[in-house]
Amino acid sequence: MAVIVNGETSPQQDKSVGVHSINPLPEPDMSGSPSSTSHAPVQLWTSTSGDLTQRRQHLETPAPTAEPGRATTVVIDPTRQYQLWEGAGAAITDSSASLLMHSMSAEQRHAILEEMFSPEQGGFSSVRISIGSCDFVDQKYYSYDELPDDVGTDPNLDYFSIGSGEPGAPDATKDLKNVIPVLQEIMSINPAVKVMASPWSPPAWMKTNHKLEGDGRLRLGEYCGNGFRRQDTIDYVYAQYFVKFIAAYASYGIPITSVTMQNEPSNSPQWPMAIWTPEELTEWGSEYLRPCLDAAFPDVEIYFGDDGLRFFQRPVSDYMTQAQAECFAGVAFHTYSGLPKWVLNGTRQFPQWKACMSERRCMLDETVDEASHVMFGEIGTGLVRNNVGLINLWNIALDEQGFPSYAKTRGRRGVITIDSKTGKVKRNLEYFMLRNFGQDVRPGSRRVASTNHTPDGRHGGLGSVAFIEADGRGFAGFLYNPTDEPIDAAVTFAGEGAAWRHVTVPAYGTVTFHISYSPINVSEAPADDDFKITYTPHPADDHDERIF
Repeated sequence: MAVIVNGETSPQQDKSVGVHSINPLPEPDMSGSPSSTSHAPVQLWTSTSGDLTQRRQHLETPAPTAEPGRATTVVIDPTRQYQLWEGAGAAITDSSASLLMHSMSAEQRHAILEEMFSPEQGGFSSVRISIGSCDFVDQKYYSYDELPDDVGTDPNLDYFSIGSGEPGAPDATKDLKNVIPVLQEIMSINPAVKVMASPWSPPAWMKTNHKLEGDGRLRLGEYCGNGFRRQDTIDYVYAQYFVKFIAAYASYGIPITSVTMQNEPSNSPQWPMAIWTPEELTEWGSEYLRPCLDAAFPDVEIYFGDDGLRFFQRPVSDYMTQAQAECFAGVAFHTYSGLPKWVLNGTRQFPQWKACMSERRCMLDETVDEASHVMFGEIGTGLVRNNVGLINLWNIALDEQGFPSYAKTRGRRGVITIDSKTGKVKRNLEYFMLRNFGQDVRPGSRRVASTNHTPDGRHGGLGSVAFIEADGRGFAGFLYNPTDEPIDAAVTFAGEGAAWRHVTVPAYGTVTFHISYSPINVSEAPADDDFKITYTPHPADDHDERIF
């Protein structure tokens, strides 16, 4: 890989350090519109193929030419700016954390966490966790307020506990067994990592079916205290449950950045879950959760929805006033199925709202083209071009069989696969999609206009997405090829005139670029370890998962 400094190859590249520093050089006037990138001191271009024969392979920096020739042209226009980029990452479920804690040595665990979360390496900057149990746990389902048999309600949350024991100790329970120690290690590597938290189920005693599993509902409007005050309602007590959870995590040095009110509120599987209507979420979130958070943790954001796109068949403005919308930071999607217009039912309703993809399971036995269409196409370009500024995939790690899972859920893999016996690691396609963002797109950047897009992540030729850094000192982005043949592309930036950079985008793959006046991350993804994969197949009815 050639690092270019003012047009010349620089010999100063230490591959043991991910961030490449350059000697101070005269800088252009950065006031007003961003300056031309044709003399940018540092550039990094990489190529990743859908079959992973190329894995963020460093490319020779393309020199500008006067003609695009027959290449597909892409024009980046930084004068047209859109959403803030907050970051990308994946879920630290109890299942993922248990593998990191118990299938790996301390050295193996720290190496892979640093590889993923260090800004000098993978640059992952976001995680999602469950509030209590989800389906992917390596222990019996639990909530944080479990009552003795002779106690019916707990209006003061006297029995609240996220677990006992020291974090990571053999006798630790609940979140302290696996999730807390892994998050503490991640925060020691990158203290700015965003933590989104979502409940799968309220405590059983708060639900209509009196158990964590199944499709019970929160007992909205019912009283559980000694009186008929607002604070005696289940509604209020459950909001305080969130407050106590956030406080408990803060006591272990883990700040919660945002919460959602319910994971998949329209779903009713046989693992922990609760059913809500959009109207119920709107009322409870604005009248109970937001006021309780404002009193204790006003900076914690609430994202609305946290469900599949079918949840958004109606515009959210149909059942939510502007005043209620002010209580939420934005909208969260799960991208398993749905139509493009349903994304807009969330992202275009209130101009102050942000949008995030809070969950998408990783691939498994899909073909190369299908996996690439979903990860690089639908998510990496399609959703980002629809104003999504934060991405969280599902399990960050699962083992060679797609486990552990207390729900015995089949047909899954993690962002990485960890051999349960040796702690060896394989990096999956999802890892490289996240690393495209984490390594090249600095949090705080803004998406800018770029010509060429793949409307459904699958058709329409070359796709693109691009960003400008917060200080205007650089650009980043990538091109996506949804076809089975390489595509020649030529990229230029508004204000440069005819200055085209020619690259070849591999089949079902990406080419990324990062061009900056500031030091950039030029680290390379390590090679995979060798071990046998024995994933269980998808259930027969689990294939209809296209976003668009």
